[in-house]
Amino acid sequence: MIKEGKVKRIIVSRLLEGEDFLEAIKEKAEKAGVKAGAIIAIGSLQNVTLGYYKEGEYKYIKLDGPLEIASCTGNIAIDEKGDTVIHAHIVVTDEECRAFGGHLMKGSPVGATAELVIIEGVDLSLKRVLDEKTKLKLLSLA
Repeated sequence: MIKEGKVKRIIVSRLLEGEDFLEAIKEKAEKAGVKAGAIIAIGSLQNVTLGYYKEGEYKYIKLDGPLEIASCTGNIAIDEKGDTVIHAHIVVTDEECRAFGGHLMKGSPVGATAELVIIEGVDLSLKRVLDEKTKLKLLSLA
């Protein structure tokens, strides 16, 4: 399945030291009224909590920093209750440039700064619906 829309606007925001990275992304999206879109981010984290989905649940891995955000991409959608859902994957590097990646989880405070780009879609409805088999809120394009 494919859904198509157009880019409505591009929003750029700076996230501040100490903010929870995932929560700050969600807050910026909600404040801007974005219901469907994509995110891109770079910057630094004090530490990161990564998730790895296996056999119906997330395994959590916490890495101490400081860490550089080499890449963070994801999407913005709405769940069945109308709540904003940020689904993001992240790659961070340590001081030796070793890379670690996974699902971005809460508990990842911004380091010196992070720069967020939100690309908002128009005429595009992205919804996440709970899938009983995986216990994940999967993207529904129906």
